[in-house]
Amino acid sequence: MAADEPLVLGIETSCDETGVGIVRGTTLLADAIASSVDTHARFGGVVPEIASRAHLEAMVPTIERALKEAGVSARDLDGIAVTSGPGLAGALLVGVSAAKAYAYALGKPLYGVNHLASHICVDQLEHGPLPEPTMALLVSGGHSSLLLAPDITSDVRPLGATIDDAAGEAFDKIARVLDLGFPGGPVIDRLAKEGDPAAIAFPRGLTGPRDAPYDFSFSGLKTSVARWIEAKRAAGEEVPVRDVAASFQEAVVDVLTRKAVRACKDEGVDHLMIGGGVAANSRLRALAQERCERAGVRLRVPRPKLCTDNGAMVAALGAEMVARNRLPSDLELSADSSLPVTEPHVPGAAHSHAHAHAHSHSHDHVHEISKDNLYS
Repeated sequence: MAADEPLVLGIETSCDETGVGIVRGTTLLADAIASSVDTHARFGGVVPEIASRAHLEAMVPTIERALKEAGVSARDLDGIAVTSGPGLAGALLVGVSAAKAYAYALGKPLYGVNHLASHICVDQLEHGPLPEPTMALLVSGGHSSLLLAPDITSDVRPLGATIDDAAGEAFDKIARVLDLGFPGGPVIDRLAKEGDPAAIAFPRGLTGPRDAPYDFSFSGLKTSVARWIEAKRAAGEEVPVRDVAASFQEAVVDVLTRKAVRACKDEGVDHLMIGGGVAANSRLRALAQERCERAGVRLRVPRPKLCTDNGAMVAALGAEMVARNRLPSDLELSADSSLPVTEPHVPGAAHSHAHAHAHSHSHDHVHEISKDNLYS
């Protein structure tokens, strides 16, 4: 870690985690998180208004905790990065407003960055600089995407994405059908270890010869599992929860890893990075490792804590923006709930206005906030 490497604070509020990370170059100094997941668990999913309020209450204490953990002063920072999209509009707005306020008060450059690109960049904190290009499989509650990134700061290309339920969403829904609570991923992973993944032949969506090779669909799988469970209950039979969990999980990770390794082969890329909350799943990691080794592909997966939403990933991408002299955002930066992955970051005013105009019909833009009224 060199003293001249950029020192950046990152703020992540795209869903229910208030994450604040601080990195110097590719070295993680602090990763502070305040989660409202327990509050949402009562409702079986994330409630946007509750998430926004929780971010508002947690923001300043979490930033102060991160600065203390890193042993740095806010004045030492070389930049402030924040997730400007995609995500829940109200939740994003809290993070963007806070980042703008700190950047304005401290006179530091501001970088509005893309949530998905951040999930890729976080691997630099674990395994060093990303190879170029990087093939990334991102799997979370909101996204299942295959992305090719020749340059994580300026060139991210979508190869495939979910056309209905994302992988994490399917885990949550099946957990609900099995009465396992929320979130569903960790408990299904745990129960699956005691079940038989070959017990029930659940479908593998979009794996036929005529199907889109890199797109994902888990809606049919989710429906198939739910109907199988309902049929057992209707017949008065006990549902073998562990076998259902293992068979469902195997169907998901089989499709994810098969398509990711195929994309690496087709594109001639010898590295695969897996990120997002579902990348914490132990079976996904194991099967990906097995298939990558067979295909001669090197697998990079960050430790589980860095796979879920966190501020460290935002800081990592922000530090890369600073290191590569990318244009900062300005105080007219807005939250964009559907910011496309092809935009790893939102640079200054001229670009922001063009972007807002180009996407005004298809994107849910939050009204821009002027520097004179940061908390309106």
